[in-house]
Amino acid sequence: MKEGCKKYIPFKPVELESRTWPCNKIERAPTWCSVDLRDGNQALIDPMNLPEKLEMFKTLCAIGIKEIEVGFPSASETEYEILRALIDGGYIPDDVKIQVLVQSREHLIRKTFEAIKGAKNVIFHFYNSTSALQRKVVFHTDKRGVTDIAVNAAKLIKQLGDEAKADGTNIIYEYSPESFMGTETDFAADICAAVMNALGADDDNKVILNLPSTVESSTPNLFADQIEYFCRCLPHREHAIISLHPHNDRGCGIADTELGLLAGADRVEGTLFGNGERTGNVDIVTVALNMYSHGVEPNLDFSNLPELASIYERLTRMHVYERMPYSGQLVFAAFSGSHQDAIAKGMKWRDEKDPEHWTVPYLPIDPMDIGRQYDGDVIRINSQSGKGGIGFLMEQTYGIIMPPKMREHFGYVVKGVSDHQHKELHPSEIYDIFEKTYLEPQGKLKFVEAHYTQGEHITATVTMDVSGQKRTWEGVGNGRLDAVSNAIKTGLGIEFHLETYTENAVEQSSKSKAAAYIGISKPDGSVSWGAGIHTDIIMASVRALVAAVNNSGLI
Repeated sequence: MKEGCKKYIPFKPVELESRTWPCNKIERAPTWCSVDLRDGNQALIDPMNLPEKLEMFKTLCAIGIKEIEVGFPSASETEYEILRALIDGGYIPDDVKIQVLVQSREHLIRKTFEAIKGAKNVIFHFYNSTSALQRKVVFHTDKRGVTDIAVNAAKLIKQLGDEAKADGTNIIYEYSPESFMGTETDFAADICAAVMNALGADDDNKVILNLPSTVESSTPNLFADQIEYFCRCLPHREHAIISLHPHNDRGCGIADTELGLLAGADRVEGTLFGNGERTGNVDIVTVALNMYSHGVEPNLDFSNLPELASIYERLTRMHVYERMPYSGQLVFAAFSGSHQDAIAKGMKWRDEKDPEHWTVPYLPIDPMDIGRQYDGDVIRINSQSGKGGIGFLMEQTYGIIMPPKMREHFGYVVKGVSDHQHKELHPSEIYDIFEKTYLEPQGKLKFVEAHYTQGEHITATVTMDVSGQKRTWEGVGNGRLDAVSNAIKTGLGIEFHLETYTENAVEQSSKSKAAAYIGISKPDGSVSWGAGIHTDIIMASVRALVAAVNNSGLI
């Protein structure tokens, strides 16, 4: 490969002095146009059928997209029939504009106008390729020839558009100098100006000028220069809506879009999850949620992104990559112990401080905003996880709030299981480990019953099952738990000390339960742990104590 790169031509940038876009901010959402039903569909191995296209259309409307390119009705009878089904079936909301695409060829333009009869709001999108490469290699013509193609098409479209308007269809015109990124920018401005003039653009009839990076070929900063240069050169810029149509051939579609908006664009054409030709169109979801994460309302509803992804995968038979920004299954997942600990502490800080803004480490947005969950989507447990994440998951999912040292011990237990099994552990599996380790550990001692007598101190009469034999002991203490502890020590002839005791409610209802956690220190200084859950906190505490004794190895 050492010499292979020499056959490629570096991108030639425009000469732009005093560029302003680097200092601009995205402060409002652009107009969104979905091209899922056209650009996205034509890239599918198995294109969507009519029912699938109708469902996709309804889905796009539901998330708030108001401009939807529905197809290329002059390209095939199937495309024509789908458009007619949308119109005749009354599927198009009054506030949604359908967009149709057509080449700048007379017979195709006329057929497209036939296809849109009866529609209320239509964006009539026509195009011809203008790049230096295609002028030379494909069309064998010059700038004048390419301009004539565009202007002649515009004149015919204006004539037929006036007739359609008279019949009650609201027509907005859109022109694309296809392969804009590979077109000399001053020429792109010239041909667009000629098209605007032929279409009669004015304050009341603005023309959408769509600037496609049909095949992405420059770095995003140079694309932004192109957009700003174009906007400066275009006569009557106020009569145009500048639209972007980025593809992702160099992996920079998102950056092209964001920098293009900074450079003066008003509108974005893209697809859900970046579906489209080759490496895809720009992903509307990512661009919109990037804005959202900076406090800008995108005017699109992604509050149930997992459901949207599921619909998309079913209809397109494509897969949303696990690490796709925001929408991938793993994008919020934290397996690393340090990351989990930081997230857990960040969530605790939010609960305590109730800050105005979202400030949680490793989470650029609140997963709940897009229909994700903290337990299943954020804290994910495997052999790399730490006590903080495991503790957070147990607290969030099951209301189990272990004391710090117990949480540390449990972390090692869980990591050991995950490492042995070579897999991620789901919350239910982790709870099973907790139950077997602390709630019902294997051991000789089982609690049967206890009775308490109040005097100067508490006397506990405790009945235990010891290896299948019932034994009854008495113990005296400062409280019931202390009395039971002393009864066990006397009955079994062992020594330990109540090192740690904590409790918490695990349910918020009339039948709420309490959890108790006990750590006992043994003569060698080591600590064993137990837990108990019961509607009665004393019963929960005694069960936790018995579990800790069984885990101690003292009997």
